[in-house]
Formats: sequence, C-alpha cells, structure tokens
Amino acid sequence: MNYNLLFLWFVGLSVDDIVWNHSTFSKNRDRLLEHEVIPALFKEIVEMAHKKNLLNYEHFSVDGTLIQAWASRKSFRSKKVGDDDEKPGGGRNKGRDFRGEKRTNDTHASTTDPDSRIYKKSQGSEAKLGYLGHTTMDNRNGLIVNAKVSLATGTAERETALDVLSELPGSKPKTVGADKGYDTRGFVESCRGLGVTPHVAQNGKRPGGSAIDGRTTRHTGYQASLKVRKRIEEGFGWGKNIGLIRQIKVRGLDRVNEVFDVTFIGWNLTRMKNLQNQSVL
Repeated sequence: MNYNLLFLWFVGLSVDDIVWNHSTFSKNRDRLLEHEVIPALFKEIVEMAHKKNLLNYEHFSVDGTLIQAWASRKSFRSKKVGDDDEKPGGGRNKGRDFRGEKRTNDTHASTTDPDSRIYKKSQGSEAKLGYLGHTTMDNRNGLIVNAKVSLATGTAERETALDVLSELPGSKPKTVGADKGYDTRGFVESCRGLGVTPHVAQNGKRPGGSAIDGRTTRHTGYQASLKVRKRIEEGFGWGKNIGLIRQIKVRGLDRVNEVFDVTFIGWNLTRMKNLQNQSVL
C-alpha cells in the first residue's frame, strides 16, 4: 500500500495520507471477534437472501471439510513433559523421526496451535493437523445458511449437523441430504426426532447394513436430494481456491471460525449476484 496507488484508492486513502500501521489490522480483528460482528453479518446476508426469495428452508444438505491448521506436524508433541525430546540436529527447525511412534490426540497436542487435531478425512489420506469446517446448504440455489468450525473428531460432522438442523427456522417438513459418512442409526434417528427426513446416501458396507431403508429410498425426493447435495462441494472448492480455508493462517478455534464465516459470506454474496444476473437475463 505504500507504493501502489490502486490499493490506496481502494481503501479510500489519498497519495499524501499515511498508511495505517500493520498492528491496526490485528487489533481490529480482535475487536471483531470480541463483539461477534462476523456471525451477525453472516446472519444478515442469509436474511437478505431470504427476503429476495432465494431460499426455501425446506430442503438442505450438510457436509464437512478438513481445514489444514497453521501448524507443522513437528509441533505435535507428547503432552508429558520431557517425553518428546528432539533428536540432535542443526538450526532452529530440527529434524524429527516419527517412525515407530504412536501419536494420538489423547497423548499428543500441537505446541503451535493446541486447538488443532491430527485427522484423516478419509481412509488412505494423509493425516494432518487441522479443524473441521461444516456447512448447511439450502438446496434451492446452493446458498450456505450456516457455517461452523469444530475440533476435528470422528463424530464432529454428525454432531454439528444435528445442532444446526435443530436451529433451522420454520415449521414445514424438512429434508437433509448427506454422504455415506452420515449413514449411522444414531444420526438417522436423531434427524427423524427433529422432524427432518434424512436423505443420506446408503452405506452398504456399514456393519449391520444401511440405516436408510425403503421408507425413504422409495420417494423420488430422495434421489433428487442425493443429486443436489453434491453442490455443497462447490462452496468448499471456492473457499479453498479463492477463499482462505485451504490452510488457515490464524490459530485457535474462535479465529478459525471467524475466517470460515467470512469466507462463506463471500461465497453467498457471489452466488446471490450470479443468481440475480441470471434472473435479469
């Protein structure tokens, strides 16, 4: 900003104005977190979409994605003092040999970002320090009505989805589409207890078989939900390629959640603009 006139113009500074000190941004970011400005703005954008008749609040999809933490795997140390000493090596970033060492979230934690967890999104994938980001999509136009970050655990996706579904407004019957990871009897029964029909992809390899039976699969709406729910991945792709959630550059659950919300505020505004342009055409 000290040399690029376009940047100065964009933020409303003249050529002679003094550019703010870098610490100003950090202080303002903390104020946004303290006063919960970002969640309020997210709700305002969703309400704006509702007023423009871009939401129906009847058919939804849920999914989660792994957000890589701003911490290296070398920082994942034993919680016992003196039980995880480094091997001798040169420089500040000394080498580590993890072969034969069993490391779990119960016994180890990151010294750089203690809220992050070691996690695999799928079998055969690389374990990374990270968080889980969850979104709830309105199936009508692919807008995100809720975005939330949780600690990376094996049950976080289903637990967060149930929390969000219980808070959805309106008394009309609702459906929720989801992938095979949500095909558990606990999740399916909890959805039905909330008055939400679970349109979850069947996992035939699950011990005991799928929790979804003919009561659900016989309806044409089930197949429609399975097809539409895949659009939720578009938001994650946008957030990781254009947004800031591929590898988050802040630390701590609250700050990661703030960046996640900002990212999907951007996604919703972009999506709404495109939808309005289509209606004009």
